[in-house]
Amino acid sequence: MRTLLKTLFFCFTTAVLTIFNVGITFAASPLVSVDWLSKNLQDPELVIIDLRNSLDGGGHETFIEGHIPGSIHSDYMKAGWRVARNDIPGLIPSEEQFQTLARSLGVNQNSHVIIVPAGVSSTDFGSSARAYWTFKSFGHEKVSILNGGWTNWNETYPAQIERGNPLAPRKGNFIALLTTEDYIDTNGVEQIVMDKTANTILLDGRPEKQFWGEEKHPKVLATGHIPGAILLTQSNAYDEINNKLKPTNMLNEIYSDMQSKPVVSYCNTGHWAAMNWFVLSEILGNENVTLYDGSMVEWTKDSNRPLIKEKSNFTKIKEFFRLG
Repeated sequence: MRTLLKTLFFCFTTAVLTIFNVGITFAASPLVSVDWLSKNLQDPELVIIDLRNSLDGGGHETFIEGHIPGSIHSDYMKAGWRVARNDIPGLIPSEEQFQTLARSLGVNQNSHVIIVPAGVSSTDFGSSARAYWTFKSFGHEKVSILNGGWTNWNETYPAQIERGNPLAPRKGNFIALLTTEDYIDTNGVEQIVMDKTANTILLDGRPEKQFWGEEKHPKVLATGHIPGAILLTQSNAYDEINNKLKPTNMLNEIYSDMQSKPVVSYCNTGHWAAMNWFVLSEILGNENVTLYDGSMVEWTKDSNRPLIKEKSNFTKIKEFFRLG
């Protein structure tokens, strides 16, 4: 009997440790440094995806001129990271579309995906944040963004640079399964707007002039913002001098009022919104943050959906003292 109990205890302990180790294996820091990547560059599970594209003044040509060893290029604007449906750009791809894309880049179920921005602006970082969100939305947890991107790598490790076209990766076995934890559609946002008692923060990541209806994206059909929304331009989270995300202590201050509440992050096409989503969800640990990929382009498709563009007297007074 004692032998049987010892055997059962051993099996139980082994199972617990196995589960624990699997958890460690699949845990990934949302941001990794160039030093970390340099030390782990030979890890066979790494899939390093360079997203340089027209938004950052790059593309396949700049990738060929120099890239991180072992990385593969995937143009954020052309490769299918975002798709158009019903004349609405910037939407999340279907499961089949994203699975095809990820497998073509060599992504397996156990791959640790490292997403590499150009490292030139907050909008450029937003490309990586959006790609990161897409992986998470399709069930892939082991994904990180290279803080500082290609520019930081090029400056820090100039001797570790490959040039020319790399070999095509072996097709991966990644299975895409869309979850709803990080995603919200127009119907969901409409319910929040109609529910006057909703505790959810609608967080608009656009520039201030677009928020107040003084300017708009070409595809947005009407000016203003979604009722109840608050403005936090996504570039507030980014250090434009060093081209990295701001330190966590600064991010805590910037997002201090929204770390413990449900948040819907939106912008025009769900690109800028990815920055606010990434900071709140992945860096600051708010587990109830969703991204509205259709954003203002989809919201304004129906003229019956409400918009706000008039500043309240309270807002005007605040701006007077802020600018005075």
